Amino acid sequence: MTTHIDSHDTNRKIPAPRVRNTLDLATVFGLLVAFALIAVAILLGGSPTAFVDVPAVCIVIGGTFSVVTACFSIGDMWMTLKAVRTAVLSATRQPKYTAMQLLRLSQFARQHGTLALQEQEGSTANNELLHQGLTMVVDGASGDDIERIMTREIQAAMQRHTRSVGVLRKAAEISPAMGLIGTLVGLVQMLGSLDDPSNIGPAMAVALLTTLYGAILANMVFTPLASKLERNAAEDMIVNHLCVLAAASIGRQENPRHLELLLNTVLPPAQRVDYFS
Repeated sequence: MTTHIDSHDTNRKIPAPRVRNTLDLATVFGLLVAFALIAVAILLGGSPTAFVDVPAVCIVIGGTFSVVTACFSIGDMWMTLKAVRTAVLSATRQPKYTAMQLLRLSQFARQHGTLALQEQEGSTANNELLHQGLTMVVDGASGDDIERIMTREIQAAMQRHTRSVGVLRKAAEISPAMGLIGTLVGLVQMLGSLDDPSNIGPAMAVALLTTLYGAILANMVFTPLASKLERNAAEDMIVNHLCVLAAASIGRQENPRHLELLLNTVLPPAQRVDYFS
């Protein structure tokens, strides 16, 4: 399946590719349904207040956050929070529409010269990597230099994604451990209160609820979000790779038909473009 583009479009202002800035329904739906099922099970089984315990929350949530911060840094934690936001509020660049834009830019540069690419700053404003590549083209950098520099930028971006995923994976690893610590604390408190039956219940609640909270955070929050970030990073990698190929090709002043062949080797089969037919 290919997408046909009118190659005779001579409009000098090339439109930016479509960007979907919408709620990621898969993430929101999955998490809400999972928590809703647990809530229903709690409501059907008895009093919901029995599953709320402030000391257990402090041990698991506060302890997990503190230990993960000690493993990384405040900057890494803040970067991960922003990455999680993008996993829920997804601004997705569509590879096939990006490929269309890149082919238009390549044809425009071939017809009007690379210096004329300065007119297209508006169409690349939402793609920092492409904007950087075309700026280097206008400045006269060679295709090899453009490709090398942009590849390093991609690698740096992937390192940031990897670090954010690592924070979430570490949190998924730490939260059950904090639940176990809370369980031990509750058991110690319970054993120390055997002579006072009124204190056994609260201590037992801490012992059991910390394990529950830790399991929920690890398996229903941190691990799914880490997997979502990995998926988003893979999609961004496709778009970034397209931009590198296009900027380097324009810098080498290659035929746009050759660029089309290169882009289609990166695009999934269902999203390949047929620009010059």
